[in-house]
Amino acid sequence: MAEIVVLFVIKKIGIAVAGETLKLAKPLLANKAELKKAELVTALPINMKLIKDELELINAFLKELGMSGCKGEVVETWVRQVRRLAHDMEDVVDEFMYVVGKNKEKESRSYVKKIIKKPQSLFSLEEIAIKADRINRQLMELSKRLGRWTQPILSGSSIPATNYDTEQRLYLPGHDYSITDAELVGIDKNRQTLIESLCLEDCSLRIIAVWGMGGLGKSTLVNNIYKNEEIISKFNCSVWLSISQSCRIHDIWQNMLKELCGKDSREFDAENKDSSELKTELTKILDQKRYLIILDDVWLATDFLKIKEVLIDNGLGSRVIITTRIEEVASIAEDGCKISLEPLDDHDAWLLFCRKAFPKIENHICPPELQQCGMDIIEKCDGLPLALVAIGSLLSFKSKNNRDWRLFYNQLISEVHNNENLNQVEKILNLSYKHLPNYLKYCFLYCAMFPEDYLIHRKRLIRLWISEGFIEQKGACSLEDVAEGYLAELVQRSMLQVVARNSFNRIQCLRMHDIVRELAIFQSKKESFCTIYDDTHGVAQVGLDSHRVSVLQCNNDIRLSIDPSRLHTFIVFDTSMVLSSWPSFIPSESKYLAVLDLSGLPMETIPNSVGDLFNLRFLCLNDTNVKEFPKSISKLRNLQTLSLERTQLLNFPRGFSKLNKLRHLLVWKLVDATYKSLNNWESLEPFEGLWDLKELQSLGEVRATKDFVAKLRNLSQLRSLCITYVRSSHSVQLCNSLSKMHCLTRLNIRASNEHELLLLDGLTLSNPLEKLELAGQLSEGTLESPFFSAHGNKLLQMELSWCKLTVNSVARLAEFSSLTELRLTRVYTGHQLNFHANWFRNLKKAVFWDLQQVKQIFIHEGALANLHYLHIDSLMELRDIPIGIEFLGSVKEAYFTRMHSDFTRNLRMGKISHILKVHWSTQGVSTDLKELANLPEASNMTNANPEWRILGGSGWVFI
Repeated sequence: MAEIVVLFVIKKIGIAVAGETLKLAKPLLANKAELKKAELVTALPINMKLIKDELELINAFLKELGMSGCKGEVVETWVRQVRRLAHDMEDVVDEFMYVVGKNKEKESRSYVKKIIKKPQSLFSLEEIAIKADRINRQLMELSKRLGRWTQPILSGSSIPATNYDTEQRLYLPGHDYSITDAELVGIDKNRQTLIESLCLEDCSLRIIAVWGMGGLGKSTLVNNIYKNEEIISKFNCSVWLSISQSCRIHDIWQNMLKELCGKDSREFDAENKDSSELKTELTKILDQKRYLIILDDVWLATDFLKIKEVLIDNGLGSRVIITTRIEEVASIAEDGCKISLEPLDDHDAWLLFCRKAFPKIENHICPPELQQCGMDIIEKCDGLPLALVAIGSLLSFKSKNNRDWRLFYNQLISEVHNNENLNQVEKILNLSYKHLPNYLKYCFLYCAMFPEDYLIHRKRLIRLWISEGFIEQKGACSLEDVAEGYLAELVQRSMLQVVARNSFNRIQCLRMHDIVRELAIFQSKKESFCTIYDDTHGVAQVGLDSHRVSVLQCNNDIRLSIDPSRLHTFIVFDTSMVLSSWPSFIPSESKYLAVLDLSGLPMETIPNSVGDLFNLRFLCLNDTNVKEFPKSISKLRNLQTLSLERTQLLNFPRGFSKLNKLRHLLVWKLVDATYKSLNNWESLEPFEGLWDLKELQSLGEVRATKDFVAKLRNLSQLRSLCITYVRSSHSVQLCNSLSKMHCLTRLNIRASNEHELLLLDGLTLSNPLEKLELAGQLSEGTLESPFFSAHGNKLLQMELSWCKLTVNSVARLAEFSSLTELRLTRVYTGHQLNFHANWFRNLKKAVFWDLQQVKQIFIHEGALANLHYLHIDSLMELRDIPIGIEFLGSVKEAYFTRMHSDFTRNLRMGKISHILKVHWSTQGVSTDLKELANLPEASNMTNANPEWRILGGSGWVFI
């Protein structure tokens, strides 16, 4: 899929040769033309346009190549050469944009003459022009080679091109059902749901959708029902149609008519009918019958809507079943008729694997010596039935000894790629990748750079995508909004798995399925997209053309196997990686770096040569010991994200305000790991010109000063702000500045100390907030202020700390009807905390921490009706479980941590038997399973809910 990198470079060249850019470059080009190599410099824009034109033709050809399915070593070699030249051109464009930007900056300071006489740039236009001219000539030569070497292949005189549709259909789900009814595992619930949907007494046409990622067994489940004579007999006719990605409606209708009329019927000549005739004939036939149509593997909602033109609602109780990998397609079905398949749990995965691996052994029992290796294989398959069946079947033919099995496991991924018996796994899963639109392919492959089972946080991933240039501006939407849309689309296409959502259902973190990740890594290597560096099992090599490197494990000197001059991205996950201070190869040779993430490394200093990284857009040094930046940091004019969380750095050198492309500035130093003080961290000291960084979207945490609070209004694009050490004297000006921010969705205001009064009565915002955190004493009437009166009902998450709320204040919070999450820390002065009927009806998450005076909590029936998560921590005066907790039928997790010992003794377990996960601990002591067995009513608890279990650990738990 080389066209992705080609398209990417075409877009970059388009920006470089756009009118506005060339207008800025014109005086520079004119002056350079007086020097040597004048012709090349003058011709630079023309050469860049010629390269762009040639790449556009190459991109069109590559698309045709992909559709024809033509393969072979010659074609692959030619494509690799195209890819390499595209990467080279990307570097040239970056250099050109840097030089133009540098000239614009100097010109604005009236230093043009000095620049012409004494170039002070990392690159010269002469060098750039020479490189562009070389690439242009190489592209011309590459096009000639195309005719010389690939034409015989493409014309079919040498190696016949593979028919794409034929190959694709061979691996469509449903082509080979290798699981017998006796071997079906973990589908009982979904099968029953599907049967009930088919047998509903409703006589109207019902659309039923079965959806999930490739390989989960969607077609297997539906096929199991389709073969059930008792169910099928309820319908006058039934048809199974496999829908390919290249859906042709005429072919589908033609096949449907053939199936309905039977092979021996000559009444209808489907082959010779046009679409209009097919539609008329199908409508006529289906109008008289109670039909069941299975549309297997539908990729686009629009395809289904075309097919649906003949699926008339005849009032006879007809049914249509769709299997799909795409949530958008599944959404066509009604909520009660959507079946979402998930990977098998460990128990069912083991059963399925053993049934395929040991078919001749009684009860399919795995020999003891193979159990550990079998479990490792199960873990790698990650609950994917397709992989479990294919691998289990293959192992059933192998010797039943640990040595052979372990050898197979160690080369499992290689086997998936090369073993023809496992090749189907790769092809079925790769269909999802092939069907991705081009703008999502790089975004998807990027996720494979994270370690196996790594929780990928939404914000981090989005900022990385933007820094890489994967996200295009769309209308008035911010790049972050567009990127979040891309992320949602990957989830809807079953390419990424959501691990956690916040209380109002926004994605928090994700992961890649293990097998999908391995296939993505393989694809990344093939396309020279990235290299995953892991030398755990020996020397690891980084491809010469690889622009991105992700270091998962590094026990040796990585410099021996990497070409730093080509690096664009360098991310380290191995925090034990030995460094003296800074990877020595980065500043001197890796000038094209756009992303540098060294989080967690034991480094303290940053060399001055960091300023040479002219292309750097993302710099993350979280959890390092870095104490200061060199002055050269001000040269990183392309920097978009700077993250320095939990470091020692709080002051920036002069000139930092020149980094006017910054979008996210995240800086804070942890000073109190117990989080028991109002200000648990030190914040960024506002520097001169901070308020001039007009593109800032996230700023935290920043210390309030009189000057900064007054000029904060200039940061009108801010979406997220955390301002600390706020004094009463700042309040009026702070409220005034905040009123000028029209994009703000998250606000955190923290007082300078627990005695400081936050005077926020005058706070007014033009738009509602999603999240609000206030720490410090609030003036009386704050919750009745204009902001809360106008937007209180729209708040989704709220945290209050050290605010000294009264009974009336809690009642006022209950009026904020949209709240989905509420955290209260040291805020309540009463002895009783009451939750009356209908209070907090949309609240899903509640955390109460260190409410020092509370002795009793009352929950009335009808309160907290949708609560899923409850956490009560350090309420030392609370001696008994909240009264009425049995009314919280929706709670799935409850944590009672660092409580008084009497609380544990008085815990009535029968009242929490409906909660799946419960944890409790006294101060410094955590309850474990062994202690649970000795507690009263433990046996009753287990009988009441067999799935109930105690969780170990203590302290805060964040979901």
